[in-house]
Amino acid sequence: MKLVIAEKPSVAQSIAKVIGADKREDGYLEGNGYLVSWCVGHLVELAPPEAYDEKYEKWRYSDLPILPSEWKYQISNTTRNQFGILKKLMEREDVTGLVEATDAGREGELIFRLVYHQAKCKKPYIISII
Repeated sequence: MKLVIAEKPSVAQSIAKVIGADKREDGYLEGNGYLVSWCVGHLVELAPPEAYDEKYEKWRYSDLPILPSEWKYQISNTTRNQFGILKKLMEREDVTGLVEATDAGREGELIFRLVYHQAKCKKPYIISII
């Protein structure tokens, strides 16, 4: 079983139609050896400044610029449910690999990779096996 991850529901539905994944589930479509789901834009976002240090809870010009040695990320509150669905799909034993179907370009690539890493997924995805 392959998991196809698109950036938007409309793109996921178009892909699912072409590959024959016509069974609707909560947050994804399934069929013909594929699971097709979507990101709804940015599911994972940069953590706010106070996640690095409590002193950043109150904005002060003297604290700028804030340049952490390592960036922290968090799951967006508005898309937490869809992230959970994607994580569960990635963890399914019958899923042997992923297909990154986000928009072409840096932004689409980033959206996929942040979800992949935040979910701690180790399964191969199409770019990692070329």
